[in-house]
Amino acid sequence: MSLEKLSSNKHYEGILVKYKFRSAALGDTYTQFNLFLPANAAQGKVPVLIYLAGLTCTEDNGAQKGGFMRDAAAQGIALLFPDTSPRGAGIDGEDVDWDFGSGAGFYLNATNTKWSKHYNMLSHVTQELPQVLEKAGLPLDFTRQSIFGHSMGGHGALTVYLASLLSGTKQYRSASAFSPICEPSEVPWGTKAFSGYLAGGVAEGKDRYDATAMIGKVKGAVNILVDYGTADNFLYQLRPDKFLEAARVAGHDEVQVRVRKQEGYDHSYYFISTFASDHIHFHANFLKA
Repeated sequence: MSLEKLSSNKHYEGILVKYKFRSAALGDTYTQFNLFLPANAAQGKVPVLIYLAGLTCTEDNGAQKGGFMRDAAAQGIALLFPDTSPRGAGIDGEDVDWDFGSGAGFYLNATNTKWSKHYNMLSHVTQELPQVLEKAGLPLDFTRQSIFGHSMGGHGALTVYLASLLSGTKQYRSASAFSPICEPSEVPWGTKAFSGYLAGGVAEGKDRYDATAMIGKVKGAVNILVDYGTADNFLYQLRPDKFLEAARVAGHDEVQVRVRKQEGYDHSYYFISTFASDHIHFHANFLKA
């Protein structure tokens, strides 16, 4: 699992590097990711903020269009941008639809045998990438991790974070999301993914990968920020109101779970980049504590 450097660019006095390696979690396929290291990483290990991108995206969307680096550099935080699925697995049907298969891994571990060898983005993000980066000797402190994402990646960030709390590992200090799919077991994008990737279908997905169902099971404190736009054409797929309702019923107040409705904004990276600074500073509060 040795890393191959594909490109390197100086950015805000730090460096953005694209790497490639052969992933065991993704069925021995090659995968790529981007890593931004702030200038202070030259003096020692820095905290890590992972960004999970949405449907049809790659490791490049957030790195190139998110507008995260200026504030991450100022705060001394590394940014890690994984891909959104395995690539070139050769599975029949993986390149037929834009919302399932390639570019749509949904940040779960598949249990349907057709997909289970390759579609293990949960293990890739939470276990494999940290192990590979630590083995490579990069100056990253994975005892200080947080996670955020957009749309499908927002779903991933919320569920990965909540799962770490429910399991007791508490791997991440905070989570945030732009336009996340908050209740995937009740909307077309989510039910399609769960029905295809999971042997137990939507029922398995609701239990393990539905943020609205999961937030109600968390008894301790949480650190969550969600932004969505009122002009988002995909609001019917997102259901942030259901997530907020479930959080409040579970006793998580405005300090623990903040869901902000942004007037007139859509689902695009114009929206994301507008509020990028807010999210970096939100995570800095916990990563630098």
